[in-house]
Amino acid sequence: MLPLLVVLFAAAIAAGVLVIALRPLLQRYALARPNARSSHRTPTPQGGGIAVLGGCFVALGLAAAMAWLPPASRDSAGWLALAAALIGLIGAIDDIRPLPVVPRLAGQALTILLALWAVGDDARLAPALPLALERAFEVFAGLWFVNLTNFMDGLDWLTVAGVTPLLLALALFGAFGGAGGDHATLLAVVAAALAGGMLGFAPFNRPPARLFLGDVGSLAIGLIVAWLLFLLASGGALVAALLLPMYSCADATITLCRRLARGERVWEAHRQHVYQQAADRGWSAARVAGTITVANVALAGLAALALTAEGLAAQLGLLACGAAVTGLLLARLGGRL
Repeated sequence: MLPLLVVLFAAAIAAGVLVIALRPLLQRYALARPNARSSHRTPTPQGGGIAVLGGCFVALGLAAAMAWLPPASRDSAGWLALAAALIGLIGAIDDIRPLPVVPRLAGQALTILLALWAVGDDARLAPALPLALERAFEVFAGLWFVNLTNFMDGLDWLTVAGVTPLLLALALFGAFGGAGGDHATLLAVVAAALAGGMLGFAPFNRPPARLFLGDVGSLAIGLIVAWLLFLLASGGALVAALLLPMYSCADATITLCRRLARGERVWEAHRQHVYQQAADRGWSAARVAGTITVANVALAGLAALALTAEGLAAQLGLLACGAAVTGLLLARLGGRL
């Protein structure tokens, strides 16, 4: 447990220091100006994701230096860091000069392939399928996840609320529950490192935010979280991996489907997510984030139960409970409760 706490605090401190060092440059060169999707009304610097990733990478380097990661896991963590840095670079370019959809998605897909390659061919979700076919599905799912993480980064503290409980749960699952199978230590250390980076960034994103993640942060965070969930699922904990991000996946997917059904251009900025509806009805950003945090802690608790529950009926029952928690949250944010 002590190594994980050291990793967590090292990442948080490094991220906080990097925010303070980078903020003047971001204030000058990376202002996010309000648009149709925005919840802010004044230009605010973005790019705080650089500090989150920097803190995460510093902590992973410390874990490797202290031999808290086995040699094979160090290699996997290094390749993951490279993939996250590359997708973050794509996001940074898109922050400054918007990229066309096709090259943006193609670049993201290559980074997801790199992240999958980092864990080797033994990490499988469906061994009965040809590896190439399974990996194609996983790249598609990864593309959706990294972009929905970006879609859900539209309110102060929202990404902190969305991923920090999930990451802390993953760190505990890997450390104490053996989740992730042969990759349990890797799962725990990477999750703790990214959680620390998020906690170091959180004070600067507190409403009203003085700094945003930017695409450089949300895409890279989405990639790392998707990779961690893949490790969890490939280690035999598929239901837990489905429960942890259930709210974010539901909000983003339902919103996309509704926009597609109306024939809208889904790649354009909008304010139709359920969390945005709550903000438009007068909920403060802190209230929205706090409500989502409570629900995500509940989902993490259900995921913990799923790690030990035996039998298909128990697993399906926990999924149903997670769907109920998510449905209640969507109804509450959407003004139907």
